[in-house]
Amino acid sequence: MDNPKTTHFGFRDVPVGEKQKLVGQVFTSVARNYDLMNDLMSFGVHRLWKRHFVAVSGVRRGDRVLDLAGGTGDIAALLKPVVGDEGEVVVGDINAAMLGVGRDRLTDRGLVAGLRWAQMNAEMLPFPDNHFDAITIAFGLRNVTDKEKALVDMLRVLKPGGRLLVLEFSKVQSPLLSRLYDVHSFKVLPRLGKLFANDADSYRYLAESIRKHPDQGLLKDMMLRAGFGHVEVRNLTNGIVAIHRGYKL
Repeated sequence: MDNPKTTHFGFRDVPVGEKQKLVGQVFTSVARNYDLMNDLMSFGVHRLWKRHFVAVSGVRRGDRVLDLAGGTGDIAALLKPVVGDEGEVVVGDINAAMLGVGRDRLTDRGLVAGLRWAQMNAEMLPFPDNHFDAITIAFGLRNVTDKEKALVDMLRVLKPGGRLLVLEFSKVQSPLLSRLYDVHSFKVLPRLGKLFANDADSYRYLAESIRKHPDQGLLKDMMLRAGFGHVEVRNLTNGIVAIHRGYKL
């Protein structure tokens, strides 16, 4: 268990109050190369995972959706055609640099109407109770300092019957694939980060943050404790990532 006054930043223990700043520095550093980072971490498969994530989300035309940690706009771009002109996608991210990259990218693609962008902390969402039909968070929950607090607040702003969908790196199920994945994460990835982005440290942190994130069973238990019902887990690519879905009953 973490000391109540400390939390993990990768494999380091840091004061709770410092993690948000440290994570912010990482994502400010990688914002312009975020797609490259995901390609290096997932061999490019993250694009397929995200499309599948939205396809199985249950989001429908006219829904109001909050996409947390969505600064790059990848998930919002996939959600917008699903909710249509009658719906709305609010993109929330704690990091201003990430939001700027995503907003500029989607604006260049002509995706403006029905999209809102706002800087926010997932632990203290600036919305009233029972406001959203769905919340999505892709590859962002592991960077939240107090995940339990964030999950409780996500439940608060969902409408009854609304759902939370989490796409996140998780625990690889195959021992052989797990060993290969560790070599890629801790030996290859920082070197690629240094080569392509001149930033080995940020890429090393991101690999470490995956290992510190709760695995499939632990995250399911956290969602249940937060008050979500009918929590389901779906592994993708042998558990390299997993989709968790829970409902506000």
